[in-house]
Amino acid sequence: MKNILVPVGSSKSAVSNLQYAIDLAKEVDANVYVISIFKEVSKVGGLTKVNAIMKEDSQNRIAEVMAAVDTKDVTVVSHPIKGDVVEGVKRFNKHIPVDLMVISPRSNSVRDEVYLGKTSGKLIKNTNVPVLVVPEGEVFSIPKYVMMAFKNGQFKKKSNLEPLTTLVEKFNMDLNILHVETPQSTPEMLEVSNKLLKIKKSYLKTENATTFQGIVEHFQQMNPDMICVVRRKRGFFNKLWEKNVILKEEFYTSKPLLVLGVQDK
Repeated sequence: MKNILVPVGSSKSAVSNLQYAIDLAKEVDANVYVISIFKEVSKVGGLTKVNAIMKEDSQNRIAEVMAAVDTKDVTVVSHPIKGDVVEGVKRFNKHIPVDLMVISPRSNSVRDEVYLGKTSGKLIKNTNVPVLVVPEGEVFSIPKYVMMAFKNGQFKKKSNLEPLTTLVEKFNMDLNILHVETPQSTPEMLEVSNKLLKIKKSYLKTENATTFQGIVEHFQQMNPDMICVVRRKRGFFNKLWEKNVILKEEFYTSKPLLVLGVQDK
């Protein structure tokens, strides 16, 4: 894990979120890239000055957040990026491969009933970058137990598991696998990739209607410091991913949530 990306918005938790990313980067020897997205307006009609002001505001926001954190000798590079937030992240990822993106659940939502706000939801739904959703105000501590829940145990590429593998090996974490068999499961989905079995601490197969229900049923038993799920076209959150905003009544966790970026074949 070499590059950690932190998009900075207007969220009150921007400082704690960036500090969490820096503390994590310190432990895994990674660089941190901080970006702030600003949208340009048409340059027709003398609006060039408006764009300059918006860029300056974006730079000022980054500077404000940067001034409030302790970089701890970690290389932290900041840069404003114009355009849509999703396209901005994708464009950045083309130039500098992102190993992990650290975001807060509610970018700038003030609704208490919201778990994932619009911006955070869009980033998870529309990019294939591995994402760590850090609870608001969370202070970094080395996780010891991670609960990984999935329906499909097949991981075609080793790179799909790299963020999880890095954390497990670096922090000597116990990886407890929850393999959820649903009515839609196929024999192939019930097999588990050897590369994942090699790093597991425990393996539990359960029968539930959805992966989410499996997590709810076994969360207390596993008592994890972190939850890991997989982003698939037809996997965890497949219904929730149809929209960007996710309410707490639909899904909520007070633990860091690692969402692996996996493309279905």
